[in-house]
Amino acid sequence: MTVVTLNTNLVPTIILLGSFLVPFTVVLFVIERVTGTVSTMQLVTAFFVGGILGVLGASLLEADLRQGAFIYVLVGFVEEFVKGVLLLFVGWRVRPKTAGQGALLGATIGAGFAAFESAGYAFNAAITERGIDLVSLLQTEVVRAVLSPVGHVLWTAILGAVLFGAARGGAKLRWSWWIPVAYVVVSVLHGLWDSNSTLSTLLAFVFTGTPLSAAQTGTVPPGLASLATTLYVVGLLVVTLIGVVVLVAVLVHHHRRDGSPEAVAWSRSSAPAWSVSNAGAEDRDWRSTPPRLPGQ
Repeated sequence: MTVVTLNTNLVPTIILLGSFLVPFTVVLFVIERVTGTVSTMQLVTAFFVGGILGVLGASLLEADLRQGAFIYVLVGFVEEFVKGVLLLFVGWRVRPKTAGQGALLGATIGAGFAAFESAGYAFNAAITERGIDLVSLLQTEVVRAVLSPVGHVLWTAILGAVLFGAARGGAKLRWSWWIPVAYVVVSVLHGLWDSNSTLSTLLAFVFTGTPLSAAQTGTVPPGLASLATTLYVVGLLVVTLIGVVVLVAVLVHHHRRDGSPEAVAWSRSSAPAWSVSNAGAEDRDWRSTPPRLPGQ
């Protein structure tokens, strides 16, 4: 419709719809699966507030970064740190604190970050010296929408699963050396994801034996473009596969550990009075939602 009518008032609609459709679908996915004390309003708030503060915080911390060989890795560490802090803030009072809950909350924070970041990339793609480039805008929106679930959403889900999994279903977060390990892993994966375009181009030069001087004009020679594109797609698939395997491994590990009789007994002994009803349902634990108090 925008192309047919040339109505520029529709451009913000394209940017908002394209940037938020897939990430907010992630939130709906989380709403259907989250348990315990997390409400729908808390998740929606985490999506929007987490996304806004995440983008702003990352922009402030990245403002002084200088271009270099490891710029994308540094960006990965900065953005995952910001999202991790927001995850701690949002999930401080969430009960139970399990790996599954952490993965869902992390996915929500990551989806909010991805939505607002994609809106910025789409805006930059649309504004050119020749006016509004709708083709570039749509290409940017489609690519980032398709990749968002295996980008920011996946990285923060891994971090959330490890962070909350260390609590073993309890009410309070607990320290574990696996937390900084997970932070480093997701930051490196994030950096590899962002630098994949540069790496695939360099590999194309290496595999074909083309001297790097051929790229002095700032463009890839026509003969290398198809190979660089293929390597780029393969690189994204490899990083995605690693991230999915890590997330599944973390969830399976904590499910087996927390599902053991010892973990269940520990969870029950840690539960507050409202988690066990007076009607004799002694087997209720943190998975039950606390009753609403008068006035809530």
